[in-house]
Amino acid sequence: MALFDLLGRSWAMGIIWHLYRGPSTFRKLQEYCESISPTTLNKRLKELNDSYLIERSVDGYMLTQQGKELYELLNPLGKWAKTWAANFNKQ
Repeated sequence: MALFDLLGRSWAMGIIWHLYRGPSTFRKLQEYCESISPTTLNKRLKELNDSYLIERSVDGYMLTQQGKELYELLNPLGKWAKTWAANFNKQ
C-alpha cells in the first residue's frame, strides 16, 4: 500500500488538490501550503514526481494523467469528509 503511505504524508494530498486547478510554481505551492517548509515541499514534490503523479512543466508543476485520475477518485472522499467533519471533531 505504498500509495496510502505517500498520500498520508504531510501536504501530499494538499499539493494534489491544488495542482488539480492547474500548473503551479514552487512559490505558489508554498503560499498555498502556508506552514510548509521549503525542505518538506521539495521532498513531497520529488516523491509525487517519482510516483508519476506530478511532473515539471514550463509553468511549474502539474498533475500527470495518472495524478488527475487519482484526484477524480479521491474527490468524492473529500466531499464525504466535509459533510461528516463535525462527527470527527467530537472524538
